[in-house]
Amino acid sequence: MHNNNVYIETYGCQMNVADTEIVLGILKSNGYNIAADAHEADVVLLNTCSVRENAEQRIYGRLGSFKNIKDKKPGLVVGILGCMAERLRKDLIEEKKIVDMVVGPDEYRRLPELLDIAFSGEKGIGVRLSRTETYDDIVPYREDGLQAWISVMRGCDKFCTFCVVPFTRGRERSRSLHSIVDEIKQLSERGFKEVTLLGQNVNSYTDNNFDFADLLEACAKVDSSMRIRFTTSHPQDLSDKLLYTIAGYDNICNYIHLPVQSGSNRILDLMNRTYTIEHYLNLIDKAKKIIPGVSFSTDIISGFPTETEEDHKGTLEVMSKVRYDGAYMFKYSPREGTKAYKMEDDVPEEVKGRRLSEIIDLQQKISLEINNELIGTEEKILVEGKSKKSDAFLAGRTDSNKVVVFPSEDDIKEGDYIKVKIKRATSGTLFGDVIEKYQLV
Repeated sequence: MHNNNVYIETYGCQMNVADTEIVLGILKSNGYNIAADAHEADVVLLNTCSVRENAEQRIYGRLGSFKNIKDKKPGLVVGILGCMAERLRKDLIEEKKIVDMVVGPDEYRRLPELLDIAFSGEKGIGVRLSRTETYDDIVPYREDGLQAWISVMRGCDKFCTFCVVPFTRGRERSRSLHSIVDEIKQLSERGFKEVTLLGQNVNSYTDNNFDFADLLEACAKVDSSMRIRFTTSHPQDLSDKLLYTIAGYDNICNYIHLPVQSGSNRILDLMNRTYTIEHYLNLIDKAKKIIPGVSFSTDIISGFPTETEEDHKGTLEVMSKVRYDGAYMFKYSPREGTKAYKMEDDVPEEVKGRRLSEIIDLQQKISLEINNELIGTEEKILVEGKSKKSDAFLAGRTDSNKVVVFPSEDDIKEGDYIKVKIKRATSGTLFGDVIEKYQLV
């Protein structure tokens, strides 16, 4: 009997990476094999992102390239998974004739059934959102490695006016604490060294009387030699309890991704972000006092509807006050179905572009200054593998998520913890020499 081969490409955020592992877990348990290349596959799936328009355009372009494969192999099933499936199902099925199946983030259990429908020549469609689905009982398929991403909750209830996530991933619901801890135990036994807990807003996590700080503590206790990271936090819900939990465990990384989006209270109100800049800066100050050496990254949108030069300058001022280690910076992209889509996109593209350039330039300057301050210091690194540019060098990351490159040594391998003395820096990378190995305990 021939087992069908499935090939998956994943686009977008780490949530989609985790979802692809869930999909593979479901399909593997139903007899599917994993193909390394689309040409070897009976099923080609694209796990998609709808956060920005260019992410969707990449998928449309990729579908064009699969058309050539399907012309030579008419029985090939092409499916769209994830946020784009939920948002654009009508267009994908009716206009893009190459697509045989669209499956939203809450319908992955039905994939074997929907694939059978697609193989029979019908369209396989599953795009309903759920208020309960967490895939708590599904064992994700993961190759052996160092790092794993675990979705601890799904959906979002914040309804920021620019964001499609509540419409494509549904409302918030959390996995049980015990199932997450059990998954981390399994990863520890397999030799994984770092786990990132994922949610659109992890601070909203709740399992009966357990909150996110309780979950983070329980995960940290599983294996003191395993690093624990998390993303993303919403400024409205970041608690003192969570900050003290981070400070209390050496294996919880001193790194917080805390999206600010804008430095203007007026724009934050239009975005429905539910906090003020004053509240946000107070959180930053509190975290710096409670967690020694804490680092921050953020998200910033440039050119939101009605944004003025004064609003833009407010964003630059917040960046200068906080001094983020890094930032994800984008021009505003109207998303159909959101409240902001009904606002006039009145900031000219050239103005958006110029403001974004100023934001990027400032962030690069700040990142370089922060990294230069580390020259001469000793940093603790988890070795992740060979450097992207040369096999003569290895690379890893610090607790604060900075990439460090250093010369290869015979007795140092992927997964080791080492101390590196920093010799030089760029805005994005630290360079140094190995001092010694150490144990994270």
